Amino acid sequence: MDKPWLNNYPAGVPATIKYDQYSSIVQLLEESFQKYAHRAAFNSMGKNVTYGEVDELSRALGAYLQSVGLQPGDRVACMMPNVIQYPVSVAAILRAGFVVVNVNPLYTPRELEHQLKDSGAKAIVILENFGATLQQVLDKTPVKHVILAAMGDMLGFIKGSLVNYVVRKKKKLVPPFSLPTAVKFNDAIARGKPLALSPSKAKFEDPAVLQYTGGTTGVSKGATLLHRNIVANVLQSEAWMQPALTNPKKPKPPEQLTTVCALPLYHIFAFTVCFLLAVRTGGLVILIPNARDFPGTIKALKGFKIHMFPAVNTLYNALLNEPSFKELDVSDMRVANGGGMAVQKAVADKWLAATGCPIVEGYGLSETSPSATCNPTDTDAYSGTIGLPLPSTEIAIRDDDNNDVKQGEPGEICIRGPQVMAGYWQRPDETAKVFAPDGFFKTGDIGVMDERGYVKIVDRKKDMVLVSGFNVYPNEVEDVVASCPGVLECAVIGVPDEKSGEAVKVFIVKKDPALTEQQVRDYCEANLAGYKKPKYIVFRADLPKTPVGKILRRELRDMEKKAA
Repeated sequence: MDKPWLNNYPAGVPATIKYDQYSSIVQLLEESFQKYAHRAAFNSMGKNVTYGEVDELSRALGAYLQSVGLQPGDRVACMMPNVIQYPVSVAAILRAGFVVVNVNPLYTPRELEHQLKDSGAKAIVILENFGATLQQVLDKTPVKHVILAAMGDMLGFIKGSLVNYVVRKKKKLVPPFSLPTAVKFNDAIARGKPLALSPSKAKFEDPAVLQYTGGTTGVSKGATLLHRNIVANVLQSEAWMQPALTNPKKPKPPEQLTTVCALPLYHIFAFTVCFLLAVRTGGLVILIPNARDFPGTIKALKGFKIHMFPAVNTLYNALLNEPSFKELDVSDMRVANGGGMAVQKAVADKWLAATGCPIVEGYGLSETSPSATCNPTDTDAYSGTIGLPLPSTEIAIRDDDNNDVKQGEPGEICIRGPQVMAGYWQRPDETAKVFAPDGFFKTGDIGVMDERGYVKIVDRKKDMVLVSGFNVYPNEVEDVVASCPGVLECAVIGVPDEKSGEAVKVFIVKKDPALTEQQVRDYCEANLAGYKKPKYIVFRADLPKTPVGKILRRELRDMEKKAA
């Protein structure tokens, strides 16, 4: 196939990458643990841990997990925000030969139960703040081992005790729960220290991570990411950022780059770009537990010279509107990766003016580990596109019959490359739907490619709603709302939203005339993660349908556009 994008690669970026230089993510991690043992690896709430310490802690936790009888290939869930316990846990799970199941800490019991059952997770490492959620579903899942972390576990005795007191007693962020068989995080590490860690036998083509993504059938499904997929994407991303580091307009980069991790680590964007890419290069990662606390985020970043800042459009915009943002040291910022949702030109322009570093917009999905395309990192102009395919990546724009369309014409964006998932966990039928016979993954997004190889998204083939970078699938929200007492039927669409890019809007036909908006909101509060909850609720006498009774979401979207 023609690859016009290769002619427009920045100088120094290779057309392909040698992604088999590591046999697994484990080899990548252990190489950095040894190479950068004395460097600070992660900073959380003012506390640094070194690569050597992460090596020791994850080795002990991995040995403990092996000691409770877990077998190679078993799935272990990780349900935590951005605290040091997260990278320690992920490294432990992988080094022990298990598969990481990333879990959104904001999940409701219904959502958590589905993911634990679907993945077959036999153990979970969870922050105590979410213990009450786990308690409600634990006996309905295959989970047999619970490791319970507290916010202050990795902060030292004095600071850790103070943080735990504030979190539990002052802020009351730990609802009452009972998990009598749970083992405390630090106790698990202590039990594992005298034990020998049996080295992982995971191979390049073995599953490493189950990354759950919204389902068209109403439930989320796990994208099975192999060690190969994630290693390849780390190396692709590293190659792509080199022009920003060798930019002649900037001084020589420091020996250690500082990356801001305000994106949640359970999201594949942060997992690969903030966590593993930084570890591969021996960087320092500043962990932000709650990026929605914008003043707190800025406070946590003061005193650091920031070099890398991956984020979504809404976070960039919110920080720019904080008066204290100007107090941060952004004088040597090299890369600001914009992903998860469209970057707005106004935000990109304002960010460039404030930092001297352009936001380089990229594109990817959970199914692609995630990065598939990105704008050149040595640019200083907003392109309005999602950029060029990364090294070793092919992009095809195709029609419904799997034929390539003419250049400049719209079609479905299809991706082939080493970062593309093996398939959906235990769902061969769903996997078959998204792969073309020649191995291209069908994204469901409609785009055009220009003569230079730059891709622009113009529409969405599927009904997914994109809220602040998170996928929300209407079927899942509709399933929940439809089960609310008093609802006859409903339909969900996405509508433009100034803050989150899109917001969820639900149209409801009442079964019970007394049903109120607040009753629907309360029901959604109990059954849907925050970003999935409808922002707008509209009651209607009926819903537009096809002759066979299928609800026409597109007609509802068209009505919204006309009204706007």
